Amino acid sequence: MRVLVVEDHPALGRALVHGLTAEGFAVDLAVDGEEGLLRAADTSYDVVVLDIMLPRLNGYDVCRRLRAAENWTPVLMLTAKDGEYDEADGLDIGADDYLTKPFSYVVLTARLNALMRRGGRPRPAVLRVGDLRLDPGDRTCRRGTVPVELTTREFSLLECLVRRPGEVLSKQDILTHVWTDHFDLDPNVVEVYIGYLRRKIDEPFGRRTIQTVRGAGYRLADDR
Repeated sequence: MRVLVVEDHPALGRALVHGLTAEGFAVDLAVDGEEGLLRAADTSYDVVVLDIMLPRLNGYDVCRRLRAAENWTPVLMLTAKDGEYDEADGLDIGADDYLTKPFSYVVLTARLNALMRRGGRPRPAVLRVGDLRLDPGDRTCRRGTVPVELTTREFSLLECLVRRPGEVLSKQDILTHVWTDHFDLDPNVVEVYIGYLRRKIDEPFGRRTIQTVRGAGYRLADDR
């Protein structure tokens, strides 16, 4: 399996190449963000091990640009930054896993193998249906270039629909995924919130993105 390591610290870079090679991986090393981005874009890797604090282009930007180019190679962030917000930022922009230094090669190898088993399936950080754009990382919604303000519950409901475009979701499906207290709720609360969403993302733009499938539920369609 072919691995790209993007690490600017010379000793650690050499250690990673040596350690992963001993585990049976074919390893390439890039020493800054720009080189890492070029290598990841030009070569078919099974996984990328990516430091965050890199010269020329940091690891967040490398990962963000790969995902923007629809490069879905699994990315493991390997970094000394161990704050929970740093981890959340990495995952929100499209990284698949996060491991802090110092680390165990046993754990690193196990995580790389797990990522490679999942493969490079599409998993965009920003969700799109037509010109409707939803970013779960920064909790923003846009219709084209126009920002749309949503409440927390409205955002969760729209995210539920956007993640399964074209699929009919019943009221019960939506309740289960959006409301933690769904067992005690009247299913008609879904209809109420669907109405709220339509008045924000559809009606002002002359669209019918959220469609009612009579007797079955709701689906999100590209209505451009």
